[in-house]
Amino acid sequence: MFKTLGARYFLPAGLMLSVGSFLGAKTFGIDLELAVVVPNVLILIAAAFAERYLPYRIGWTANQGDLRADVTSATLLFAVIDPLLKWMLPVVLLAVVGPSVQAAGSALFPIEWPFLAQVVLAAAIAEFTSYWSHRLHHRLPALWWLHALHHSSERLYWLNNFRIHPLNYGINYVLGFAPLLLIGTPNDVIFGYLALTYPVLMLQHANLPLRSGWLNYVFSTNEVHRWHHADNAKEGDRNFGRALVMWDIVFGTFRYSPKENDPVAVGLYQPSQYPARSSFVQQVLSMFMPGCCRAAL
Repeated sequence: MFKTLGARYFLPAGLMLSVGSFLGAKTFGIDLELAVVVPNVLILIAAAFAERYLPYRIGWTANQGDLRADVTSATLLFAVIDPLLKWMLPVVLLAVVGPSVQAAGSALFPIEWPFLAQVVLAAAIAEFTSYWSHRLHHRLPALWWLHALHHSSERLYWLNNFRIHPLNYGINYVLGFAPLLLIGTPNDVIFGYLALTYPVLMLQHANLPLRSGWLNYVFSTNEVHRWHHADNAKEGDRNFGRALVMWDIVFGTFRYSPKENDPVAVGLYQPSQYPARSSFVQQVLSMFMPGCCRAAL
């Protein structure tokens, strides 16, 4: 009973918690970033504990030599990379486009629309640029070498959502959020989009037997995203959406079925010359070494 309820309602409960927290903060003037971050940290912690008792695959619960790299990547991401990008992106955009161009662009976002419609528009824009960034990381050899760090783990579990090359994260961040800032998307709209999508990202790599039903046709859930980590291009070049699958459906890269929805193995496409067994630092620096970027696509 508990396993069945948890599988069906873990993601919906997370979505309600995150969106509810955001709406409450928006109504009562509480810090929106805090209202989005706190519930999603709790969702991630809950997923980590749930994996111990209800794993999707037992074999994915054991350290496969990837834990240190995952911890290092997550620490660097939250302590340095993400805060730096949040501070630098608006400054760099202002310096590049200039005050007059930015002011003109800022008038483009339809702030007169109902708030929900604004969030939907922001989501469509951010997911569109993120989709193509992700897809190009699977098509261009140099970008694939960056992205290969994320795919180099041979299991999926709560922490390797944050296993990513800093440059890969930076490219995705800029392409995801720069367009929204350039057209003057209000902060509360951006946080509304994040409140809706962060629970999906927190659970996207979770080693949990979730059964999210119709939500799999809206969000890139862990059921959907598992295909993206398959160790072959036929199955893995699918489901590029950051948190939503709308553009995968539009461009024909969506893959999901209620039954037999499981790749045989996850990891890099084979054969590959990427140094997947090396340390996190060695993998990060491999991009700048002779002989890089010949990983099979």
